[in-house]
Amino acid sequence: MPLNKVPVTILLKEKSTSVYCIAVNSTVDIAVSEMNRQRVGSIIVKDAEKVVGVFTERDVLTRIVAAGRDPKTTPVSEVMTADFLSIKKDTSVEDAMQMMSDKRVRHLPVFDDQQLLGLISIGDVTRWLLKVNEMETENLRNYVFGEYPG
Repeated sequence: MPLNKVPVTILLKEKSTSVYCIAVNSTVDIAVSEMNRQRVGSIIVKDAEKVVGVFTERDVLTRIVAAGRDPKTTPVSEVMTADFLSIKKDTSVEDAMQMMSDKRVRHLPVFDDQQLLGLISIGDVTRWLLKVNEMETENLRNYVFGEYPG
């Protein structure tokens, strides 16, 4: 199936359904601790049930470390990416890859209307593409050597 026809929901099915979130009033220190604990590069920021931002490793470097701010006293709401990019569940893998490349983002929240379904990363896309390429290579090998079922 061509990449422009494959929805990103296929990536969500192949990974954990967990989306790590923190409250909008959390400090950067708490956010970074949770990111380290979960071994993730970004975390969703929520105000009650509403997604209000994304906080990433890049935000830590540019808005905390480079700016000389104290992570223990800085609210994540002041340094998160509030105007984050997101995609819908029917967005194609190809379009998601293009957006990640063009906009230089590594994480995209996936929504179904207002409901957060998950978060895909450039690593998720890369792993999936590798798997697809391996399957295609195996099919071609089987075809060339006469083991192809079709």
